[in-house]
Amino acid sequence: MAVRLTRWQATPRESALTAKQVAESLVSVAGLIGRPVRDESGHDIGKLIDIVVRHGTATYPPVSGLIVKVGPRRSFIEAAHILTMSNDEVRLSSTRIYLSDFQRREGESLLDADVLDHQILDVDGMRVVRSSDAYLARVEREYVVVGVDVSFRSFVRRIVPGGYRRRPTPSQVLDWAAVESLAEGVGPVRTVSSRSKLGQMRPADLADLIEDLSGREQEALLELLEPEVAADVLEEMESPELVALFRGLDADKAADYLELMEPDEGAEVLRELSDDHRESVLSEMSEEASDNLRLIASYDDESAGGIMNTDMLVVRESQSARDALRQLLAHDDRRSLDGVVVIDGEGKLLDHVPVIELVEAGDRVLAEIVGPPFPTAVLADTSIEEVLEEFTNNRGSSIVVVDEEQKPVGQIHADDLIDALVGGEDRRWPWQNPGGLA
Repeated sequence: MAVRLTRWQATPRESALTAKQVAESLVSVAGLIGRPVRDESGHDIGKLIDIVVRHGTATYPPVSGLIVKVGPRRSFIEAAHILTMSNDEVRLSSTRIYLSDFQRREGESLLDADVLDHQILDVDGMRVVRSSDAYLARVEREYVVVGVDVSFRSFVRRIVPGGYRRRPTPSQVLDWAAVESLAEGVGPVRTVSSRSKLGQMRPADLADLIEDLSGREQEALLELLEPEVAADVLEEMESPELVALFRGLDADKAADYLELMEPDEGAEVLRELSDDHRESVLSEMSEEASDNLRLIASYDDESAGGIMNTDMLVVRESQSARDALRQLLAHDDRRSLDGVVVIDGEGKLLDHVPVIELVEAGDRVLAEIVGPPFPTAVLADTSIEEVLEEFTNNRGSSIVVVDEEQKPVGQIHADDLIDALVGGEDRRWPWQNPGGLA
């Protein structure tokens, strides 16, 4: 029975599967695997091994073909030849079917191999669950994936012999539009709706989800995110889980993430990698980024140098305030900057000028506005306890870190200090954690 399927809009958890016509036409993928594939006359052609779907702009991906065991071969049959799919068999529309060896194409996934018994991300419920079954329905002229069953009942059904195991029992079904399948080996199955919802989640919540996954599935979830968002999420992860994740990443992928992360966060990861892995990651990075991380990682992680950020804007006293402001606005991460660090002709620290002062100064030369109160500065080997004391005494938004020659090498913001004091065991405030303040 063909039905017209529309995406429900009323509430996030409301599923297209709640339509009675759709529920009655559901085909269980788990139940259909291993069932006969027959021609239009009812003669056996082979047994179904898997169902291939193609992902694109459609909310519910269509079946693009079948993998069928014909004798010793794993043959592929295009979806155009499917006449009907039921919970007992697949019936083809012709007795003359061209069989070809199956080769996975880009944008395709296999429902049995890639989805069933794999962890999936329920975007609406912000949880990681394991799929027990997937359901197909005929929509107009094609079969599409409409939902994923995550119930234990469906898992039990699959191990029961006989016809019962083939009947759908959709008691806990997630609308396909609200899930991400973290398929191993081929990358994540991306759905249009869930990608949008992932982008609306807080990095801390996404970090919790990633920590519930393991190995390839963690990487798959990160790949669903925009690179900048993925970096924010990694910064929210607890230190042991973050280091374990990076130990499993290829050097080029690890380098991509580290270049986008805050330098002090990246240095924390590098310290925990083996020497060979660390060097292979750094070799994949730009020279500037790798030099910055090497510098921070060279300091003790409980010193000012070990928690500082090298991402600051350093300008000379001979420049105008307007020119400095223009440089700040053009900076890649200007939102993290609270002003500019001013140096003299020898590169030594003179002042830290806040943004508001730059705006007020207009075309004046920076040398004219340098003056008390001068910025708080600490040496790179200063202990975190002393840095905290300086913050407390001066009430500033940041502290400049200098070397023995009084040349600025980095800057410490309040959030850098908080992360260091927390110690990486739990980077979130109590009300951000499951259970709140309880």
